[in-house]
Amino acid sequence: MRILIVEDEVHLAEALTQILKKHHYSVDAVHDGQSGLDNALSGIYDLLLLDIMLPEMDGITILKTLRAKGISTPVILLTAKGEISDKIAGLDYGADDYVAKPFSTEELLARIRAALRRKGEVVPEDALKFGDIELHTGNLKLTCKGKELKLILKESELLELLMTRKQAVTSKEQIIEKLWGFDSEVEHNNVEVYISFLRKKLTFLHAAVRISTLRGVGYVLEEVSS
Repeated sequence: MRILIVEDEVHLAEALTQILKKHHYSVDAVHDGQSGLDNALSGIYDLLLLDIMLPEMDGITILKTLRAKGISTPVILLTAKGEISDKIAGLDYGADDYVAKPFSTEELLARIRAALRRKGEVVPEDALKFGDIELHTGNLKLTCKGKELKLILKESELLELLMTRKQAVTSKEQIIEKLWGFDSEVEHNNVEVYISFLRKKLTFLHAAVRISTLRGVGYVLEEVSS
């Protein structure tokens, strides 16, 4: 899962980044409203943590713009404002939740998990299942019919992306943006290498799951008929 933090308090943004990475989220952080909107419009994020009071553009304007463009990415507002009227305004404009500063780490993580569940995503603490395989993102283990393999981090992240896409085709560009970041200089052959690694491991496990290539389009995870 990839999260965008839009927070002008740099120290808070850095602390949140480290906390979320520790819990196996991929995280980007920006510190002004315009950068927040530009990144959010990319469509590569699974959730936004959005401060209301921001330089250049406030969080409510960002939220309204995203919803007006049909972008339904879950948004949790982070703000020092705790009045009921502010909470209602944020929710009315399309926020999924609202957390007033200061907040506990445990509360924020619980609200993130809840927002992702409402969206229908599988949160990182849970095992991801597809066909006869099961991916444990916490310890990077892939299991199938009682057999188990340890993955490296990028293999786990790539397989997680394909599994959560629910059989939708995923392009190399989407994979690069999700796994390495929007401004990454990683090339397409890096993706091909990790796809090859995963295919070999699925074969080793005799899994009834394969990664199919749609030439010129991308990759899709499919169940293989026995």
